[in-house]
Amino acid sequence: MMIKYIVQHTQLAEKNIKSTIQLLNEDCTIPFISRYRKEATGNLDEVQIGDIVKYKELFEALEKRKIAIIKALEDQDVLTEDLKQKIENTQDVTTLEDLYLPFKKNENKSRNRS
Repeated sequence: MMIKYIVQHTQLAEKNIKSTIQLLNEDCTIPFISRYRKEATGNLDEVQIGDIVKYKELFEALEKRKIAIIKALEDQDVLTEDLKQKIENTQDVTTLEDLYLPFKKNENKSRNRS
């Protein structure tokens, strides 16, 4: 799913993204990959590899946020199967937060009431 997310945002070839992520997971740096692993990445340059890193990190943050929101909604006992499906299928943070907004506990409201 991460690969599709990165392809959607970068328009790079899926196989090049997979190879680049594999190298990044092996702790290779962007300059190293762009200079010495061109054959593995399909000649991606540093900017393109940087974009892969950026969208990989955004995807990972989005997935962590989804997990946190689902857990919070489960704790509030308001999570429906439909809502869970919408959260899991969301591909951007704004939409995700919009789904969560009606259920979000607002700490400022409770502070102002005191």
